[in-house]
Amino acid sequence: MSNSIGRARGLSNTATYPRAAGFTYIGLLIAVVVLGLALSAVGTVWRTQGQREREQELLFIGRDFRNAIASYYNAAAAGAHQYPQEIDDLLEDKRGPEPRHHLRRYYADPMTGAQDWTIVRVAALGITGIASSAKGEPIKKAGFESGETAFADATCYCDWQFLFLPRVALRRANTVHKAAD
Repeated sequence: MSNSIGRARGLSNTATYPRAAGFTYIGLLIAVVVLGLALSAVGTVWRTQGQREREQELLFIGRDFRNAIASYYNAAAAGAHQYPQEIDDLLEDKRGPEPRHHLRRYYADPMTGAQDWTIVRVAALGITGIASSAKGEPIKKAGFESGETAFADATCYCDWQFLFLPRVALRRANTVHKAAD
């Protein structure tokens, strides 16, 4: 009699619960798999977006270093152009009566998170530029400013060299190399 009362109230027989529980379990497993795939796709997009932002920051910082080197070079007494010998020279230029600050601060490389820049030097001249020490492959392959067109062919961030080489310095460097030969 209790079965008829249970059926009248909409309660099903206890023998059907294991079959329904199996379908619920499979449905839950499918939902977990779909959720995992969606989170994986979101994670990839998020990582790519983060890399693009770090690339933009690298371009900004590299240009700032190049402009600081140019400022240091052009701030010398008339005709006595000189490259900085150390990064600290860009932070505080003590060549004049008042110290000048060509670079606000010594930035960390956004691709590595450390101040482990590759310093680019030309023999006997000094620091002519910087490059990232990161070995990762850039996402950005086009749309660079003039003077940065070689970045399009870069296979790693270490190929993005932010150089300041005025024509006069290039002629002087070539003359030094020819004289040494």
